[in-house]
Amino acid sequence: MFTELKGPHAEQLNDALGRIGFRRSQTVAYRPSCEGCKACISVRVAAKEFKPSNSQKRTVKANSDLVVTECRPWATEEQFALLQRYLEHRHPGGGMAAMDEVDYADMVEHTSVSSFVIEYREPSADGSVGRLVAACLTDRQADGLSMIYSFYDPELEHRSGLGNYVILEHIRRAAEADLPYVYLGYWVEGSERMQYKVRFRPLEALGPDGWRRMSEDEQRGLIESVAKGSCGRAPATDGGSKDNTPGLQEEYKLT
Repeated sequence: MFTELKGPHAEQLNDALGRIGFRRSQTVAYRPSCEGCKACISVRVAAKEFKPSNSQKRTVKANSDLVVTECRPWATEEQFALLQRYLEHRHPGGGMAAMDEVDYADMVEHTSVSSFVIEYREPSADGSVGRLVAACLTDRQADGLSMIYSFYDPELEHRSGLGNYVILEHIRRAAEADLPYVYLGYWVEGSERMQYKVRFRPLEALGPDGWRRMSEDEQRGLIESVAKGSCGRAPATDGGSKDNTPGLQEEYKLT
């Protein structure tokens, strides 16, 4: 299901749709609606109540030297080059793998809501602009931050957990801005490339009766299940992505 976000009330419409499980892609809000299947579940982190695990604390400490900058939604060649490396390594068969620079610019710049790109750079000794190692296209909604798409350098051996760090930094950012939630998109139980989301506590999931807080025992069981089945992350080669993210806006056709 999808609808166009346009007009003077596009921001309010995006906020309302975000609360019932829609995601944004450029100027379209979409939600999976498959006959006989309800596997895609919207999840969000309660930012003000977030409790980092010991490993998450280590991730924050390991990457605390990064220079974080909130930028206007303007695509750059450096961002696109980083995205290409990320997709080639993590999602070579995904719908976004065929994106060119124009497609990326459309993804970032075609927005009718409050959006920005957060850049994460390594510090430089001489004070110059450091190397870009991660970035995230983010929407600011009335009740939180919605992480539209994040990507990072997957081959930096001296930096662990960059993808998780970007989420942790968004949680901190939301809490400091007095925003209650960080929206992580869709989660499918059993989908290996989406299981990192259950590690952020407390997590809320959207069901038929609205948002429901996962219990400590439920979330602990999911985390333990992921840990038992984890043997290193393999690239997604089945044509999917980490969040069922559409590849190009041409997927939305009116018939």
